[in-house]
Amino acid sequence: TAACARIFIMPPAAAAAPKATAAKNELRDDGKAKRSDVRQSNIAAAKAVADAIRTSLGPRGMDKMVQKADGEVLITNDGATIMEYMNINHPAAKMLVDLSKSQDIEAGDGTTSVVVLAGALLQACQSLLNRGIHPMKISESFQLALDKAEEVLTGMSIPVDIGDRDSLIQAASTSLNSKIVSHNAPLLAPLAVDAVRMVGDVERSMVDLRDVRVTKKLGGTVDDTELIEGLVFSQKIQKLAGGPSRVENAKIAVLQFQLSPPKSDMESSVVVSDYQQMDRILKEEKAYIAGICKQIAKTGANVILLQKSILRDAITDLGLHFLSKLKIMLVKDVERDDIDFICRTLRCVPIAQPDALHASKLGTAKLVQEFPTPEGKIVKITGVPQPCKTVSILCRGSNKLMIDENERSIHDALCVVRSLYQRKFLIPGGGAPEMEVNYKLTEWSKTLGGMEAFCVRAFAEALEVIPATLAENAGLHPIQLVTELRNRHATGNKYDGLNIKKGCISNIHDLGVIQPLQVNLSALGLATELCRMILKIDDIVFTA
Repeated sequence: TAACARIFIMPPAAAAAPKATAAKNELRDDGKAKRSDVRQSNIAAAKAVADAIRTSLGPRGMDKMVQKADGEVLITNDGATIMEYMNINHPAAKMLVDLSKSQDIEAGDGTTSVVVLAGALLQACQSLLNRGIHPMKISESFQLALDKAEEVLTGMSIPVDIGDRDSLIQAASTSLNSKIVSHNAPLLAPLAVDAVRMVGDVERSMVDLRDVRVTKKLGGTVDDTELIEGLVFSQKIQKLAGGPSRVENAKIAVLQFQLSPPKSDMESSVVVSDYQQMDRILKEEKAYIAGICKQIAKTGANVILLQKSILRDAITDLGLHFLSKLKIMLVKDVERDDIDFICRTLRCVPIAQPDALHASKLGTAKLVQEFPTPEGKIVKITGVPQPCKTVSILCRGSNKLMIDENERSIHDALCVVRSLYQRKFLIPGGGAPEMEVNYKLTEWSKTLGGMEAFCVRAFAEALEVIPATLAENAGLHPIQLVTELRNRHATGNKYDGLNIKKGCISNIHDLGVIQPLQVNLSALGLATELCRMILKIDDIVFTA
């Protein structure tokens, strides 16, 4: 029998099918690799920023020297300030700058902690991604861990009475201990607490820090910083011979018009060739200014706060001459942004034109006086109408670097006390809350199954970065201290944390190192939210 051979001819479409499938698989692999590269790039950029600022964390953290574009130098360890001036180009790294700003707005403190936490959580994400866990699974697990962490933090917090001034001072001191002006904390902490208590609304649990006006005056030392129940101006009194420098039972007019001859709306020049015409112009100017000064005196005002003018001179020598004769004190170049605060303090109405002058629009104060300082003079207005829901702080420093840092430190202390009005709970510092959350989450992860348990455990381990960084920045042994701290919390000592001064583990609550619960909750929540956001980014689209 002859052998039969069968020949199969594959159609062109069927022959191309394996090649098309291979091409699709190759495209799919390329797309997956690209998405992975984008995530890894975003995480690496954000971690680089977090590592740069990590050394500034804690009471023994290092300071950063920032050189601005105009050559000005700034020295600070405030996280929000450092992040604000960093020259960052990567879009994911810029998200950390916004993160620090959000923490500054939300709590006022913890701006460095939130960036360090975000960096540690992103490193945990990178490790989980390398193990092949899907980004969405990591994101969902981190949210579960955050909910549990907030529950643990709230459980270990201590209720505080807003009327307890000592507890508020302890919280403000903890915030100031990591600043350059930490040795001035015994002065600045009570000052910040008293300022917030004056303007705070306990019933509505609200504090508007716009009711606290911080005025900087170069000269003296940080110890010369003071709280003033009234107003303070860094400029001196404008006067000629015979003008007053002290006025009791003052009636104060806030003027928004100029005490100088009017100018035309358009740029023009007038050529006067006749002496008689020149005399007539001068006589008209004199009559115009004298008329305004008499109108002011007629209202009974003996102190004038004159708004700064950019169109023409706020007042001329002729105006000063008439005011000195009428024994009216003048403080000029008051900023437009301060007018609202001044009017709320003095309970007066700003006067925009001479025709609107009236005695009912004046404010009152018991005393307006000029005081000398090493770098010039200041004006204080005290004895303002009560009850007064505004307060002023005169911020002093021997140089510009110190006075700016003093202002930032006072702002952080004010925000810490404000946080206690919003959420009336305190929590120990020194890495105690992070380690307690670490222990509780690790134990809770044992009750979970699958990838969730793995992700929650990674979230818990990332929180150890705070006590480890505190120890490292203080020159201590981080591994030894973190291990001992973990064992302490495992035995139920939930308030134990790092005692930086003695280099050991202590009960942080007994040492008085406490901070608002709001600071920790905000930092942990914002850092987790940032990580989840970066995990969900799989591509970067550039526009023309």
